[in-house]
Amino acid sequence: MNKIKLSGLLALLPLLLISGGSVVADNSRDVNVQILAINDFHGNIATSSGSFGGTGRADFLAANIRAAEAGADNSILVSAGDLIGASPLISALFHDEPTIEAMNLIGLDINGVGNHEFDEGASELLRMQFGGSHPVDGDLDGDPFLGADFEFLAANVINDVTGDTLFPAYTIRNFQGVKVAFIGMTLEGTPAIVTPSGVAGLTFKDEAETVNALVPQLQKNNIEAIVVLLHEGGFSPGGQNDCNGGLFGPIAEIVPLLDDAVDLVIAGHTNDEFICEIDGKWVTMADTRGRLFTDIDVTLNRVTKDMTVVAINNTPNSQAGVTPDPIVTALIDKYDALSAPLANSVIGTITSDLTRTPNAAGESALGDVIADAQLAATTQAGFGEAVVAFTNPGGIRGNLDFLSGGPEFDGEVTYGEAFSVQPFGNSLVTMTLTGEQIDTLLEQQWVGQPFPRILQVSDGFSYEWSASAPDGMRVDPASVVINGAVLNLLATYRVTVNSFLADGGDNFQVLVEGTNRLGGEIDLDALVTYFGLNSPVPPGPQDRITRLP
Repeated sequence: MNKIKLSGLLALLPLLLISGGSVVADNSRDVNVQILAINDFHGNIATSSGSFGGTGRADFLAANIRAAEAGADNSILVSAGDLIGASPLISALFHDEPTIEAMNLIGLDINGVGNHEFDEGASELLRMQFGGSHPVDGDLDGDPFLGADFEFLAANVINDVTGDTLFPAYTIRNFQGVKVAFIGMTLEGTPAIVTPSGVAGLTFKDEAETVNALVPQLQKNNIEAIVVLLHEGGFSPGGQNDCNGGLFGPIAEIVPLLDDAVDLVIAGHTNDEFICEIDGKWVTMADTRGRLFTDIDVTLNRVTKDMTVVAINNTPNSQAGVTPDPIVTALIDKYDALSAPLANSVIGTITSDLTRTPNAAGESALGDVIADAQLAATTQAGFGEAVVAFTNPGGIRGNLDFLSGGPEFDGEVTYGEAFSVQPFGNSLVTMTLTGEQIDTLLEQQWVGQPFPRILQVSDGFSYEWSASAPDGMRVDPASVVINGAVLNLLATYRVTVNSFLADGGDNFQVLVEGTNRLGGEIDLDALVTYFGLNSPVPPGPQDRITRLP
């Protein structure tokens, strides 16, 4: 497939050839470089998808990357974060070591950290780079873990004790005498969307300010070609290779603030796909889970040292007619065999699809079931005596489909499928909140949020919220009912949430104030137990939250 031809002069017409000169570089002056990019892989080494005509899997990604690199004078493969974290069981069971090993085989060169790289804390992330046995589980696969052959970058993540970045802010690559700087970083808001204990002692700085402070350093070293790997994103209503309808979201606000020396921004986080031009800078994103990769051709001017983007294409990681890389396939097969006995074990049954898709009020059928499971695990004396459980929608990472996708029968739910829904390993925490704090919690679904985050609630809890009311006044406390009684703002209640929320995750800061905390089992274990006791499990009723005009 021919790549899309680009020009800063024709930013609104990305399908046209560059104006004012030939697309073919003058070899006496220019150096040709190919930049291949992925984002938001999330440990999906063995995941196939029907998207883009049949895509996915790390062994096909390896083969397609090799094919794309063929004939390139210079090539580099980079990632814009969330390489690991929120991963399927085949990777997560082994603390994402399989994904790091797969990327070593594929030939990844650089990964700018994303928020999910911090899911197991900074120490574990450092282990991903440098290797070593897991401090609790050791070497689960029986082999020593040697760490990543590629570089992690974290320009805006500062160790509060040392004042240094957690990983280098940037790396320099020399292509036939012309240097290119790759700056990597995650979104400033990372602490609000990961477990706070995992980022304790770290400060996450403003993205644009961080980049702009580095530019003079780079230019002093005669570096004018600058690529930013930024794990922050947005959305475009256009197709995978255009920006029709524009670009919206945080990335669209950040890029205009970047120094004009920045040539290219490879984005992540929002799992969209687009190729956009903003303020003279090209911005790309390649979906998620390895379904696409971005193929970018640039030229480096030997005289000015600057970069010109020549062509960009978001390319499917296609399986059709592609022979997967056998070495990567062997790696997948190894971990598939090790994880299969657990992954394929049946934990229960369902009567129909359980999906995380919310209704107009923000409630999902699967969210109801998960909240019920967490309440059931913590309602008995000695286990919390909870009367309500809340869970965050972002922690529900997939659906449970009635039709079988594996060796199990239709309607059967396997441990691996449940793991895909609840992959983070958060423990349950039961705490005491006042009625007033519960009311504040409900209002925080909108207050301080980039978008509404409607908590999923357990059986016996219901309320109404108004779409037209201002933030902070959307929920009428008189509509909040717990086990048949209206919420008493002065009374106290035992409330269960996961450890991510308990520490103030997703900006639900009022939960930090909860008292008399009691730790419980892992959220996934609660779901497994619930299925064992209640199968067949029907979809949740989606009648606990009511949206008013």
